Amino acid sequence: CTLIEKAFEATLKDKVVTYDFARQLAGAREVKCSEFARAICEHM
Repeated sequence: CTLIEKAFEATLKDKVVTYDFARQLAGAREVKCSEFARAICEHM
């Protein structure tokens, strides 16, 4: 896995996701696209 893939997976594990993922993930915290990108960057 690349650094970006690992960061993406960690963000999903934290349940910080955009609307499209939030509809399918119980207990998710829905955020805007820019916030989702920021969360991914924070995991890098």
